[in-house]
Amino acid sequence: MVRLVDTHNHLYADAFDEDRDEVISRSISAGVDRILLPNIDVDSIEKMHALEDAYPGNLFSMMGLHPCDVKEGFRADLELMYSKFSERKYVGVGEVGMDLYWDSSTKPWQEEALQIQIKWAQELNLPLSLHTRNATQEVIQILKPYKNKVSGVFHCFSESKELAHEIIKLGFKLGIGGVITFKKAGIRDVIAELGIEHLVLETDSPYLAPTPYRGKRNEPAYVRLIADEIAQLTGKSTLEVAKQTTLNAESIFGL
Repeated sequence: MVRLVDTHNHLYADAFDEDRDEVISRSISAGVDRILLPNIDVDSIEKMHALEDAYPGNLFSMMGLHPCDVKEGFRADLELMYSKFSERKYVGVGEVGMDLYWDSSTKPWQEEALQIQIKWAQELNLPLSLHTRNATQEVIQILKPYKNKVSGVFHCFSESKELAHEIIKLGFKLGIGGVITFKKAGIRDVIAELGIEHLVLETDSPYLAPTPYRGKRNEPAYVRLIADEIAQLTGKSTLEVAKQTTLNAESIFGL
């Protein structure tokens, strides 16, 4: 059985309330037996912890405030989240970053929240799981002073080879998900040229399901489809893709 890691998944989301255990069982049966859960906001913490506790060794939590949830009062949310690091183990600081697609008016707050959480990662020696929608260059600039001090993953990477190389120079990996299976996606050419050395796999479930499930609910078992597509694009075997991306995930997140 080829072992794979889903490095970014929201299994605690309401979309899984009817069949969460079945989804996890399918994932483990497919060889995707380790699933990382980035936190979103204050309300998601309890559900995420309960899920991790129910599946020790399979599900692993991160702690962070999603940029789309950086709103008035975010500093209090961050204080609460920071206190959690002394209560239990996390594999990363996430999901954090910037999102200028949905609401650019909160950009100053987003920058402040990201800076605070980067410092958590540095202090606690934990990787970052970064959301950078319409803000990849901005996040790269914020991270440059922290080169060799923090690492992690640019989650849901689907941009240019130039940005990919900038990210790799910072010591970060690229999180590749279902978009790689979309036939017109530019990321396909980037990965075909870049290769597998700096990649980790993810689904971002329940979002961004790969072909042939595009438009439907995503789930962690579909990591295999992502690995298969990367193998096709790079001329590698699925086993080679699995081994390299799993090694990368283990190295980054201490699995």
